[in-house]
Amino acid sequence: MSETADHYALIALIAADGASAPRRALLERHGSAAAALAAGPTAWREAKLSEAQAAALQAPDRAELERAQAWLAAPGHHLIGWHDPDYPPLLRRSPNPPLALFVAGDPNRLWHPAVAVVGSRAPTPGGRDNAADFARALAASGLAVTSGLAAGIDTAAHQAALAGGGATVAVLGTGPDVPYPRANAALHARIAEAGAVVSEHLPGIGARPAHFPSRNRIIAGLSLGTLVIEAAERSGALITARLAAEAGREVFALPGSIHNPLARGCHRLIRDGAALVERPDELIAALAPLAQELAAALRLRLNAPIQCGHTPVTRPVQDERLDDRNYQSLWHALGHDPTGMDHLVERTGLTPAVLSSMLLIMELEGRVAAQHGRYFRNR
Repeated sequence: MSETADHYALIALIAADGASAPRRALLERHGSAAAALAAGPTAWREAKLSEAQAAALQAPDRAELERAQAWLAAPGHHLIGWHDPDYPPLLRRSPNPPLALFVAGDPNRLWHPAVAVVGSRAPTPGGRDNAADFARALAASGLAVTSGLAAGIDTAAHQAALAGGGATVAVLGTGPDVPYPRANAALHARIAEAGAVVSEHLPGIGARPAHFPSRNRIIAGLSLGTLVIEAAERSGALITARLAAEAGREVFALPGSIHNPLARGCHRLIRDGAALVERPDELIAALAPLAQELAAALRLRLNAPIQCGHTPVTRPVQDERLDDRNYQSLWHALGHDPTGMDHLVERTGLTPAVLSSMLLIMELEGRVAAQHGRYFRNR
């Protein structure tokens, strides 16, 4: 079965919309999207798809499916389904995970230990500065920054992570090709190039009010913890914090002035049990053990231990088989000055996909650091 055929079937399942749990069950039962689609109405009913979902699968919108396929055909565009072993493990363990994710950029970033940084769309100057300071410190520590590309705190967090040469992931409430707000189109492009832009919605889907609370569960689900910088008592940031807590993730809040209405949501979170943080190092220390658990999950996924000197590291298993000589080639290709992926490909002869997975493992284990998409030895 071709990847194109399976993608087409998965897009049809996404387009059927409605509750995702029955469609996830259908994928689990049949093993692939193409088999699930070919199983027919009886199997769909057994998986508890609604009549509307079954009707959508029987008569899909061909133009919609072809538009999504055209988007996927572009370089750097990916589709990760529930049945895919590359589906992000943290998101898989969250309540109501999405059926699939469209990803513009590096899908490996969705395995990277991350912190969601969220808050007001109209923050105070101090709130904006705090978001940038925390995001910059998180990026410098090796943690990725996840947010929603919204104006205000989200924008400040994404920009600071990029400026610090770190990883950032933007989760959209629109299609992956629709920046929202439009003023963030350039930031959207930068994140797709240096990190990852993620959406559960088909390409071309515009902003809809119901999509943004739904998007927040993905932000929370991809992250080890959620940090709320500034938030009113009724805000989307508090929804993200609640969803993070429901997913069993850590929730952190920055306190503020009692005279600042945007501090009231943070104070409410603290009263309800969120951890009060004043410095990035407090948050980083709290999440370090959880980051190690995620690194262990990634090692199991890639599953190939090797040795570098006296220190064990992990070798990823990909389409091309790696041996110790390949790994040593990569290690020697890395210096103490940042090196771009193109040069690493030239020096090692390995593919970008294999190198990306190896470098991610080495980042998680603290042996390699990344800065503006370039890599260097960290020890």
